[in-house]
Amino acid sequence: MDAVIVTGAAGALGHAVVAEFRSRGREVVALDRAGERLDALGGQDGVHALAADLSSRAAVREAFDAIPVECDALVGLAGGFTPGTLADVDEEVLDSLWRSNFGSALWTAQAAAPLFAARGGGAIVTVGSKTAVQGPAPVAHATSKAAVVRLTELLAEELRGQRIRVNAVLPSVIDTPANRSWMSEELAARAVAPAAIAKVIAFLCGPDAAPISGALVPVYGDA
Repeated sequence: MDAVIVTGAAGALGHAVVAEFRSRGREVVALDRAGERLDALGGQDGVHALAADLSSRAAVREAFDAIPVECDALVGLAGGFTPGTLADVDEEVLDSLWRSNFGSALWTAQAAAPLFAARGGGAIVTVGSKTAVQGPAPVAHATSKAAVVRLTELLAEELRGQRIRVNAVLPSVIDTPANRSWMSEELAARAVAPAAIAKVIAFLCGPDAAPISGALVPVYGDA
């Protein structure tokens, strides 16, 4: 089996996704900002760690050129979060969220698509958000994730002829140490474990999901 590219691999969900693919015998190319967490991933068997600014088109191209193994799947976990109402949004917040959420998804898909097409097809999984499609939410964050959702639908149509499937998962509150620092006990009890989301992502990248493209898969349980 070819390897899987995972962006945002050093985060809590990223670690779970890497672990899930490794448990299935697939090598992983882990992309994220440089740091100890990425270095630790790179020390694992079957994981190739590459540092990159995923909001930069040029940096993404450089990182993809350095990938040492053949790949046929991309999981785009990279992104950021900033709370705030309409009155709180400024240029810095908007630019940061647009680049980290939409930019990273766009540039990595753009770099991956020709690689997958040359190998006869592949799979791309993006990460939107429940708040991208429903309910109250921080304005800039939810809007940037809504752009990721629409990008997913557009790419599913554009790349279908190249046998590249594109789907999105839509999480809400994920049970991570960082989130537990502010969650109430009631909300923590409803938050979804990263490992559970990782299994859905791995399925969407696998052969059993061959008929699925353009799907927006809720992975928020009761959260």
